[in-house]
Amino acid sequence: MKQVLCFGDSNTWGLIPATTERYDWDTRWTGITGNKLIQDGYRVIEEGLCGRTTVFDDPLRIGRRGTEILPVLLETHKPVDIIVLMLGTNDCKSFYGASANIIGLGIKKLLEQIRDTVPYAKILLISPIHLGDDIWDGYDPEFNEDSVQVSKDLGKVYEQIAKEENINYLAASDYAKPSKEDREHMDKNGHKALAKAVIKELEKIIAE
Repeated sequence: MKQVLCFGDSNTWGLIPATTERYDWDTRWTGITGNKLIQDGYRVIEEGLCGRTTVFDDPLRIGRRGTEILPVLLETHKPVDIIVLMLGTNDCKSFYGASANIIGLGIKKLLEQIRDTVPYAKILLISPIHLGDDIWDGYDPEFNEDSVQVSKDLGKVYEQIAKEENINYLAASDYAKPSKEDREHMDKNGHKALAKAVIKELEKIIAE
């Protein structure tokens, strides 16, 4: 059985919008993907964490910096054949003050860690869904107006990184939107649509 490691934040964990609860395995995109790929001999490993960033330490919660834990997880789950990387939303929080290009440098650092730890693994880089307008107004005050624009700028930055690194790329924002409930997380339809796109991309990688 080969393995696909999905490394991300709350939208990989499967947070139900405007709650602290989690969608079940058959609803979240990682689970839908796992149910399909197991037929091809691939096991999906979920490594999503609410609040996770690429390289920033969250002043309010410990253990959120992606570069701190990714190498450990890669060793934990060896051998890993494919890695799906979808981070960046939390890096848009106002107290980090990061541009899309700075967040892209964080993604590059994670890719470097992957290359160093599991150089044989194939990679699918996903730019996250956009933050919804007015997210800071009654939904999540950790974001502001600039955060929304930065989230919209990530796609072009990630796509360029994928070209430079010669890895596969997918824009989640082409398939899913933030929910009306919290302007940040995908609803059931979003998870279903993203899963369909991810499965298609992973099947191309598997066929290579």
